[in-house]
Amino acid sequence: MSTTKGLEGVVATTSSVSSIIDGVLTYHGYDIDDLADHASFEEVIYLLWNNKLPAKEELNTFRRELAAAAKVPDAVLEQMRTYPIDKVHPMAALRTAVSNLALFDEEADEQDEEANRRKALKLQAQLPTLVTAFSRIRNGKDPVAPKEELSFAANFLYMLNGEEPDETSEKAFNKALVLHADHELNASTFTARVCVATLSDMYSGVTAAIGALKGPLHGGANERVMGMLSEIGEVDKAESYIKDALARKVKIMGFGHRVYKNGDPRAKHLKEMSRQLTEVTGESKWYDMSVKIDEIVTNEKGLLPNVDFYSASVYHSLGIEHDIFTPIFAVSRISGWIAHILEQFENNRLIRPRAEYTGPDHQEWVPLEKR
Repeated sequence: MSTTKGLEGVVATTSSVSSIIDGVLTYHGYDIDDLADHASFEEVIYLLWNNKLPAKEELNTFRRELAAAAKVPDAVLEQMRTYPIDKVHPMAALRTAVSNLALFDEEADEQDEEANRRKALKLQAQLPTLVTAFSRIRNGKDPVAPKEELSFAANFLYMLNGEEPDETSEKAFNKALVLHADHELNASTFTARVCVATLSDMYSGVTAAIGALKGPLHGGANERVMGMLSEIGEVDKAESYIKDALARKVKIMGFGHRVYKNGDPRAKHLKEMSRQLTEVTGESKWYDMSVKIDEIVTNEKGLLPNVDFYSASVYHSLGIEHDIFTPIFAVSRISGWIAHILEQFENNRLIRPRAEYTGPDHQEWVPLEKR
């Protein structure tokens, strides 16, 4: 029995949801570049769940269904007000709130296809409501109810800030959601599939995935990137900061990716969005600083930026608090989690790998009084 650290290169399942082949990311065979440039996030959700792009009326119906499912039970929001707001990370709050949602869904443990589809709609629609509600509650504001006439992207920014976003912001945020929607068998998706493979419920699968996404080696990287940019502060300080960090062998977050050797195909879209948004806000220094860091790390370490690196300055430019970056990742990635959960249920087998034992052998029992 051989082992592979981190399961690197191990093919653990088959899936039709998304693929990464020769550095090209696709959702059900559609190139991420085409989807990023042309698709609404609602179209991408529909694609991931139904293996096809929606026709116009199918999309309109789907949008109405998402809008109708967006309201969160009042009891969940009331419990959120009891969280230790000044201490809890938003990802921990989200993990707890999503688990709590299951208590108010009478179909939580139903496993038939129609019930799972209804739960999928609720979870996808309610995650933005939870994230924005927590952000507002901890800042002493009341949650903002969603508007049915707004797009998914616009509604999130509206519920977060209390005012409808401009077209540039809506378009940028929509693109970010599309780019983060799925990514083959990443850590949080694998966690979700392992969880529901036991025939646990969809809420448990999503809660488990949120726990995995919380880590800085997965979803938490973009928050760490913005922390670094804020610490550097100015473009002319970037070179000395990064070179010093590299000399001390400090990991620069947002660079390199296990499955991309020639660069993350999503990064270029976020880089351009960062350029546009920082120009609009009059804070181009965040983009300029990012480009400078990109050049240094690429030249000195041969590492290219991944999806997290430029998404940090994009979200910052949209006026989003830095510790909300990872919950936004969850708002998008839940579309992929659900697609994989549904796929797992369709042809389920318990996921139970083995471990190579490395502990001591032939230990002899010693009575308690002689130890």
